[in-house]
Amino acid sequence: MGRALASVGARRKRPRPVVRCPWPERQRQQRLWQLKCRAVYARPEEPVCYEDEMDVHLNPKVGPDWMLPGERREVVTPGNNQKRYVAGALNSRTGELTWVKGERKTSALFIELVRAVSEANPMARRLHFILDNAATHSSKKTKKALAEMGERMVLHFLPPYCPEGNRIERVWWDVHANVTRNHRCKKMSALIAEVDAYLEARNAQQTASPLLRAGPARRAA
Repeated sequence: MGRALASVGARRKRPRPVVRCPWPERQRQQRLWQLKCRAVYARPEEPVCYEDEMDVHLNPKVGPDWMLPGERREVVTPGNNQKRYVAGALNSRTGELTWVKGERKTSALFIELVRAVSEANPMARRLHFILDNAATHSSKKTKKALAEMGERMVLHFLPPYCPEGNRIERVWWDVHANVTRNHRCKKMSALIAEVDAYLEARNAQQTASPLLRAGPARRAA
């Protein structure tokens, strides 16, 4: 089978499960285009941010890593998993990331992020957020908090099941690839500290770079 696949330039790969957007294709593409234009043509006084949440697990996600011939790297897991959540907002113009952390993915975590973005942009007339349709983004608690902030916060929802329309997803992929995958941290506090260090370095470089993987981000803790 392997030789037959190789002869036609194919190989065996694991399928990726996806959920299709229920919207008609034309409607979905139109909405994605509108949101993309809003981000591309964002004015300095009205920043546009891509918002999303990321799960951080103490039990590491196992993935590809470099190994010498004849060796097989072991990933020791703590056994009892713990979770933390990082909510982030990526400025579409500057690429700067604002993030907050919590033990639960709740409306309170999202509201905390919105307030953090507001504090980071005190001169902004309005703040626009492009985000998915998670219940925490449209709960009664969230709507009440946004109403108390006046008309300064504007939410723009992506079509259902369209993560490709959210640029911050790439940031989370980089974090998992460079920090959480195959990590050796024994405590959640150490793992979260490495996530913070990676995101701070990313903001300092103003780019997402796999080179940030070097150094303490892979130390046992």
